[in-house]
Amino acid sequence: MEQQFKAILKNTRISARKARLVVDMVRGKPVSVALDTLKLTNRKAAPLVSKLIQSAMANATSSATVDVDRLVVSEVFVDEGATLKRYLPRAQGRATPIRKRSSHITVKLAEL
Repeated sequence: MEQQFKAILKNTRISARKARLVVDMVRGKPVSVALDTLKLTNRKAAPLVSKLIQSAMANATSSATVDVDRLVVSEVFVDEGATLKRYLPRAQGRATPIRKRSSHITVKLAEL
């Protein structure tokens, strides 16, 4: 059975829908290619996912003797977190709801 190394980022103030766009680009790629891709991506979630991959790499090297060049992003997914509910005052005494969404990002690395 192959060993998996995991890192989780919880309660990040980015919507899950926006984070999934970035996460889909790196799924299944080698770690070096994934980090290069994220470095050139102009999205808010890109540095978050990049740092999370580096954290999972650190977990892999500290817990076992793993060759970092052989690590692959085996699983990466985004779940919805808590939603902050706010209200914006509008004309004639009305108020419109604003949902400030958050998400949980999980990265799992495996060795080829």
